[in-house]
Amino acid sequence: MTMDNSLTPVRIAPNNPVFDLPVIVGIEEGLFAQAGLDVRFSASYADREKDNALTPFMGRLKEQLFDCGGADSYNVCEWASIDRLERGNRAGKLAALRAAVAAQAILSFDDALQTPRDMVDVPVMVQELTGSHYTTLQMLESACGADHVRIENGGLPQARYAALKARTTRAIAVMEPFISLGLKEGAHIIAASFYRGGEVIAPDLSAEQRRAYYDAENTAVDLINADFYKYAHHVAAQAKGALQPNELLKAFVHYKHVDYYSEQSFIRAYDWMKARGMSDGHSEHIALVVG
Repeated sequence: MTMDNSLTPVRIAPNNPVFDLPVIVGIEEGLFAQAGLDVRFSASYADREKDNALTPFMGRLKEQLFDCGGADSYNVCEWASIDRLERGNRAGKLAALRAAVAAQAILSFDDALQTPRDMVDVPVMVQELTGSHYTTLQMLESACGADHVRIENGGLPQARYAALKARTTRAIAVMEPFISLGLKEGAHIIAASFYRGGEVIAPDLSAEQRRAYYDAENTAVDLINADFYKYAHHVAAQAKGALQPNELLKAFVHYKHVDYYSEQSFIRAYDWMKARGMSDGHSEHIALVVG
């Protein structure tokens, strides 16, 4: 594909398709091009699936791409967006809460594990310092007590689901399409929590370019909400044929227009992270876009 030199290039580092779906639809339907933007992913999902590193920051493709200047933006869970900007080598801004409102669910095939209170001292496989990790802490701390929440680092969601099926771990935290796949294959949900993510952007994207980008993304959200199953194949594809698009449950993800990230939201998230030793306290490295 040749680049239209009349359009402003914006490169996106890929996340899981369930989170990227508004961007995918915006590209497919030509919405970004209509807004004067040449929006493309800076790597393929196949490239991303080669990322088997357990280390979330320097080991993951999307953070690497942004940090080296190979991408202008990426989305990640709210807490990780703070963490990556705090620790990264490249300046960036936390621009908005992403359009995907998705669940992380703790799944198990083990009949002894039915409720969060059953998870006392039982390891839950997550990818550390990502949405699966942060939401697991939030789901289990009040039920089990913080001292009895056990975290097992397990890499990307497909690797965690494979470990659950192989019975090498008793419980995992995953998002779609692995929640729907797990339920189809006989797993059950112990707990689930919805959350959003932060849009991390390069500082050189102008306010006008950001507004054009989010206006196009919001139009993509409207298309998804009007006909979810027209686009569900993008999300189901991660299941590698084990889940058909029409088997993807709508209960565990929905899409809304992006919201700008408020200072109050940042303070609450940052204080929660600091209380758990997940921040080095250098919030001056983080710039918020408030409108």
